[in-house]
Amino acid sequence: MQKLIDIIYPPVCGICGKLDSNFLCKKCEKILDKQAKFKIINNIGDEKSSKLLYIFKYQGIIRKMMLEYKFDEKSYLYKTFVNFLLKNKKFFQILKTYDTIVPVPISGKRKKERGYNQSLLIAKELGKRIGVPVASRALCKTKNIVAQSKLNKRQRQENIVGAYSLGKTKGLENAKILLFDDIYTTGSTIKECAKTLKKAKPKKIDYLTIAKD
Repeated sequence: MQKLIDIIYPPVCGICGKLDSNFLCKKCEKILDKQAKFKIINNIGDEKSSKLLYIFKYQGIIRKMMLEYKFDEKSYLYKTFVNFLLKNKKFFQILKTYDTIVPVPISGKRKKERGYNQSLLIAKELGKRIGVPVASRALCKTKNIVAQSKLNKRQRQENIVGAYSLGKTKGLENAKILLFDDIYTTGSTIKECAKTLKKAKPKKIDYLTIAKD
């Protein structure tokens, strides 16, 4: 089946578009190597023990790729991001210590327009590769809001309040959760999701994102 899919939708490098089974050619991998930060910020969010892990700063070629991933139907870029992420041995070992990955959900309207949830695609691929289950229905977006990218920091904080509800909580209680979103700007979205997840009484919630503004 995978061979058939590769024939219909051949794997290409997420930057230059050349055929490459890893979705990232060696030449472009060097470009990302120069951009990569692989940073860990401690004591973030309401929980002082929480930390944020991110790979890139949201600028330059990374910003271009993220926008294309979300708005230009380049859904295959999720493999480019995950393949690059897992090259980092330190991050790989850290990510394996979590009990579950929870992706930030999008509204049904947004998913219908886009065709996919960009955070869910990355979370599923990451979970499969590191052997950590993905709780894709732990959170639900129950409120259609103005796109966060159109608002300033204060407006984003107000806009996102009450936008999420708790879904299926099996396996979340006393679990070490890795909450994933594709981009971290002000942190309003991911922190609101964490506030909702706390109702399931997890042991810990940390954050992972591809790019931080």
